[in-house]
Amino acid sequence: MAILEMLGFGTEGWGGVLLLAALMTIALTLAALVVGAAIGAGVAAAKLSRHRSARVLGDLYTTVFRGVPELLVIYLFYFGGSTLVTTVGQWFGAEGFIGVPPFVIGALAVGMISGAYQAEVYRAAVLAVSKGELEAARSIGMPRSMVLRRILIPQVLRFALPGIGNVWQLSLKDSALISVTGLAELLRTSQIAANSTHQYFVFFVAGGALYLVMTGLSNRVFNRAEAIVGRSFRRNFARN
Repeated sequence: MAILEMLGFGTEGWGGVLLLAALMTIALTLAALVVGAAIGAGVAAAKLSRHRSARVLGDLYTTVFRGVPELLVIYLFYFGGSTLVTTVGQWFGAEGFIGVPPFVIGALAVGMISGAYQAEVYRAAVLAVSKGELEAARSIGMPRSMVLRRILIPQVLRFALPGIGNVWQLSLKDSALISVTGLAELLRTSQIAANSTHQYFVFFVAGGALYLVMTGLSNRVFNRAEAIVGRSFRRNFARN
């Protein structure tokens, strides 16, 4: 079979399957980024807390999840998560092994890793906000909720967006490790296609090309978002 036929969208081609797998990779990365954003915001708040115990816990989280290999974290969630769910299920009368869906495992595992990096991004963004503006807002009696909405959050978003883009790229690449759970993302599907046709070089190159396309498009999206946020911030600053 010709290479173009194998990569095509016909009945014997793998093109459509690879594109669906690429969409699965994007969906997994998005889910992991959302999980990581929630975790990262909480960890960043802990690292910026006045309480030493909270700062220690925040530092411990980022140290562990940035220091432990990503694949090990995935294995811990894959085997440990299913064991935990099975144990809890047995407490409520369930019988047999209860498996956690690979997508959920991937979103949680990559999200926990992403959260460690996002925490540092949010922490640095908060520290970059001018303390003078915050003190001025408090001095005129501006409510805390308004300070967050009008001053802190817009500037944190502006400073954090480039870092979030970098974390997205890391999570996109880490999502390939979820192939060990059997999830039909891009790397796993490339392996299946290569094993079925014995054209390993062709399909791994095709998978790599799709990763490069996703990376390039992601860069354009985040660059565009940074430009939009920057213009909005400058307009608001000039208006005030």
